[in-house]
Amino acid sequence: MAIADPPARASLWRLVWPARVPGGARRTARVPWIPIVIISAIVIMAVFAPLLAPYSPIDQTLRDKLLPPVWMEGGSAKYLLGTDAFGRDVLSRLIFGARVSLIVALLALTAGGGIGLMVGIVAGYIGGAVDSILMRLVDAAFTFPAILFALLLAVTMGQGLGTLVTAISLLLWASFARVIRGEVLSLRQRDFVALAKVRGCSATRIMLTHILPNVLNTFMVLVTLNIGVVIIAEATLSFLGAGIPPPTPTWGLMISEGRGRLTDAWWVALIPGIAITLMVLSVNLFGDWLRDRLDPRLRQL
Repeated sequence: MAIADPPARASLWRLVWPARVPGGARRTARVPWIPIVIISAIVIMAVFAPLLAPYSPIDQTLRDKLLPPVWMEGGSAKYLLGTDAFGRDVLSRLIFGARVSLIVALLALTAGGGIGLMVGIVAGYIGGAVDSILMRLVDAAFTFPAILFALLLAVTMGQGLGTLVTAISLLLWASFARVIRGEVLSLRQRDFVALAKVRGCSATRIMLTHILPNVLNTFMVLVTLNIGVVIIAEATLSFLGAGIPPPTPTWGLMISEGRGRLTDAWWVALIPGIAITLMVLSVNLFGDWLRDRLDPRLRQL
């Protein structure tokens, strides 16, 4: 007599190491450990930047300017990734630049994502004229040139963290609002919403206690997938001179400073470019995996 398999139990272990199915295949994609390691390393680097950076990111040593990385001829063990045109340590600026990029991503996603979440819930649940007006605002936000808008803000408000976060937030909220609205349009037809109405719950209470918890998974996936978008936007605006003003190091500013020396000092621009590529690619891969894990429609049960 065959022994029945024990019932599957949800656990943290099952989340990070999915069970096998007959034939050796896994029900879901395996955990992307390499992207997780890269993201963790960059986060640790940003949080502990003052402890990990060997030098100040803004101190200049002109006698050591444009030294190549340590593995190249003429490189010095003092500067593992070389120096820039002002003799500043590229490694130290890279570490502190990670901190700026993550701070901008955190603030912009909190502000822009929060606005988009609220607009999407209100538009999807209330419907009617409110939905039409809010969605026309979303359409208008999509049609406005993003870079031009950020440059206008930089001219009127001046360069700085506040300007950068405001510009990126105003560019993000529309995409959040559209996706969340689609989720809410489906949720408001569910039985638990109808029962809440029968019990006399107000629209505000239904949106906060019934709709909001059911769209948080989608919201978290959107946040993860947009981290890369924010990092690229910050690098682009810093490259164009509309981001954080020098000498504060950012990855985009480092690329901008090194663009004129690609032939004789390629490491000044290429190394932060590689950092941006690794971070964005890792975040996108992790976001894809997280979407598959949290969305039951994308999982093979």
